[in-house]
Amino acid sequence: MSPKLVIFDCDGVLVDSEPITNRILAEDLTAHGLPIDTQTCIDLFVGGTIQGVFHEAKRRGAALPEDWVPHIYKRMFDTLATEVEPIPGIDRVLESLENAAVPYCVVSNGPMEKMRVTLGRTGLWDRMAGRIFSAHEVGIAKPDPGLFLHAARTLETAPTDCIVIEDSASGARAAAAAGMPCFGYARDTPEDRLTQHGAIPFTDMGTLPRLLKLDG
Repeated sequence: MSPKLVIFDCDGVLVDSEPITNRILAEDLTAHGLPIDTQTCIDLFVGGTIQGVFHEAKRRGAALPEDWVPHIYKRMFDTLATEVEPIPGIDRVLESLENAAVPYCVVSNGPMEKMRVTLGRTGLWDRMAGRIFSAHEVGIAKPDPGLFLHAARTLETAPTDCIVIEDSASGARAAAAAGMPCFGYARDTPEDRLTQHGAIPFTDMGTLPRLLKLDG
C-alpha cells in the first residue's frame, strides 16, 4: 500500500545544497585554523546542525568567534540564493504523490530562513506551504525522533503510515526511532551509513515513485 504521508528531508533530498554549504564550511574552517576539505565536511557534518559544527570544529582546533554561527549562515544563505538547484528527479516524485493524492511535507534540522532561500529558489516553498517543519522552530533536532513525530502529529498521520526520505545517518536513525520506514537516498552518502539504521537505500530519485508504489 502507498504511504499516507511522505516526509522529506530538505538538504540533499529536495535541494542539492550539501556540496555548496560544505564547500563554504571547508573554506571557512580552513581559514580559521582547521584545514579541511569539502568531502570531509560532508562526512562529518551532513545531517547535523550548524551549532553542532561549531562545537565539533572548535574541539578539533578551529579558532571560531562566538558569533560564528550567524555569520556562516549569512554566507551560506547568500550563496544558496544564487546557486542551489533542485535534486534531479524530485519534481516527478512530487507530481506522482500529488497525482496519487498522497500528502507530503519537509522536515529539516536547518532553520526556516534557510529553507525559505533553498525551497524558494527551486519553486518548492509555495508548493509545500503549511507543511514545512524546522528543528529551530520545534526545538527538537534529528537524530531525536521528536521532529518527525511532531510533523506526523500535526498532519494527523500515525507514524507507521509515514515513510521518510533521508540522506543522512542521523535522519535514518531518527526515522527508525520514530517507528517510520525510511528510504535512504544514497547518491552521495555511503549506503552502509543508511542501512545500519534500517533505511532501504536507493541512488536514483527517479525510482522513488515505484518504491513508494505510486506507479502502476
